[in-house]
Amino acid sequence: MAKLGKRTRAAREAFAGKDNVTVEEAVALIKANANAKFDETVEIAMNLGVDPRHADQMVRGVVGLPNGTGKTVRVAVFARGPKADEAQAAGADIVGAEDLMETIQSGKIEFDRCIATPDMMPIVGRLGKILGPRNLMPNPKVGTVTMDVAQAVKDAKGGQVQFKAEKAGVVHAGVGKASFDADKLAQNIRAFVAAVSAAKPTGAKGTYMKKIALSSSMGPGVTVDVSSATGN
Repeated sequence: MAKLGKRTRAAREAFAGKDNVTVEEAVALIKANANAKFDETVEIAMNLGVDPRHADQMVRGVVGLPNGTGKTVRVAVFARGPKADEAQAAGADIVGAEDLMETIQSGKIEFDRCIATPDMMPIVGRLGKILGPRNLMPNPKVGTVTMDVAQAVKDAKGGQVQFKAEKAGVVHAGVGKASFDADKLAQNIRAFVAAVSAAKPTGAKGTYMKKIALSSSMGPGVTVDVSSATGN
């Protein structure tokens, strides 16, 4: 524990006084101080000027990160017949219909993304209270309710990230691993910020992007200059 404390103190000292830095400076800081025994995820948190409780201020979307997430994504697909075969051929980890519903109802959720063909939604709808709070509910707005299940599986496994504003107007996601090249991390960060910018709702008033912060799984956070992240 003492060693961990020493490492944490060293990281906080390195980050002290660093605010509103460029994306490149933030990435360099995070990479230099990501010293855990595993490959830490680089995480982004964005404070937006929205109140998601209002339908016209909800921020939701999906983005394919140019350099992937570095994470192995387990995909479940609700489909029958030829569509089930397509999903399996595309690399889905779990494919089913009523049997998959029963597995989820029993509390066994061994996937990170859930995809469904439109005809499966009456079954999937029964799982709203389980999948909804985990942000796993298939939704046509982010391409997870679709007839093209093969492409959806490939997208999910190829670095696609979903985002959704939480109650306080915060969007957060993993945008890569600390082991990534600095340039690749910067590209992923800017791609994510661009997607959130493009998802600006009609009801948003005033400043949309209030604050952007980056951190690693075990490290402190650093705020990033919004113009550096947006390219404006």
